Amino acid sequence: MTINWTPLDQELERWSGDHRTIPVWWRDDDAVSVTPALQRLRQVSDDLNVPVHLAVIPAHAQAELGGYLNDHTNLLAVVHGWAHKDHAPRKEKKAEFGDHRPVDVMSASCSDGLRHLQDMFGPRLSPMFVPPWNRVSAELIKQLPACGYRAISTFKPRSAPFAAPGLYRINTHLDPINWRGGKTLVDPDKLILQIAQQLAERRTGQSDADEPYGILTHHLVHDEPIWSFCEALLSRLAAGPVRLWTADELNRNTGDQP
Repeated sequence: MTINWTPLDQELERWSGDHRTIPVWWRDDDAVSVTPALQRLRQVSDDLNVPVHLAVIPAHAQAELGGYLNDHTNLLAVVHGWAHKDHAPRKEKKAEFGDHRPVDVMSASCSDGLRHLQDMFGPRLSPMFVPPWNRVSAELIKQLPACGYRAISTFKPRSAPFAAPGLYRINTHLDPINWRGGKTLVDPDKLILQIAQQLAERRTGQSDADEPYGILTHHLVHDEPIWSFCEALLSRLAAGPVRLWTADELNRNTGDQP
């Protein structure tokens, strides 16, 4: 497969010319156990020296994951809902933490998920909540700081740095998987144009340039084109005017909170 990287390369050159850096992070969803796909993800992360945040499903997480993350420091854990179970009515978009259940019930699940994974991962876990399917009730968001969370992550550029008082919003922005088209790679030329445009909007002040730019992957469903594209993209970014961001910064950054 021949990919035209020119739009991205040109945009990265503009950032370099302005002597500016782009904060970039990597989130991978649905981790539950040490599978061959997870081992491959870890190898890509190690080869590129790009940390990857594993959104782990608490209710299904296997104990072996704790030791595996301790052995591989480029793997960081965050909380992926509770059971990744759809509670939305039929014909509505899937959601585990949408507006379909009492907020106190959902809040209890969020607290349980954080405690469960803290017991499993200790300091390898960052207090970030990643709702399955990237959908979450606005009322629940308000409760997340009281549950112990410091950040929430969904999908699309954020409208503000904080989703609620004391709760950072650190979203993802590029998903290479064509979920409705066979779960293979989106047309790579479209992906390159998308990221180039999104970075240009940051550079020109049309969107928040301080929000870490998030690459979203799902290791359990990757085919070879997806693996190849993600590795090439992350390699290109890491070699450019980029500062790699990790959720460890949430524990160090206590200023500028509303």
